[in-house]
Amino acid sequence: MQKTSQVIKFLVAIMLFSFSALSFAAGKVYNENEFLDAYSGKSKKIIEDKLGQPNKKQLSVKPSNAGAMLGKNLEDKSSKPVKVEMWYYKNLVKYDKKHTYKETEITFVNDTVMNIGFFNNR
Repeated sequence: MQKTSQVIKFLVAIMLFSFSALSFAAGKVYNENEFLDAYSGKSKKIIEDKLGQPNKKQLSVKPSNAGAMLGKNLEDKSSKPVKVEMWYYKNLVKYDKKHTYKETEITFVNDTVMNIGFFNNR
């Protein structure tokens, strides 16, 4: 019985060590300029390969009556549709030696990074 409990403790210790090693390797924290230089203008595939899946994804949707609200015809039949998507990551970018922004928002327009924002107030 005692030997079984020692084996279980050993296996739990190995699992915890493995998990912390994996999360450390996958969890690089950037400073603001490093992050902007590394990911501005990149494709969605590069972001996913380097940072993994985001904590949250959101698609931008134009309201159906947007043209009527502005009093303009916003539909241009000759232009291609634009797909805007936002990905959100947590605690990825630091703003000083001890603190990270709570959330980093990466905005894609047609699968290319067009905007990056860092937030603490969401």
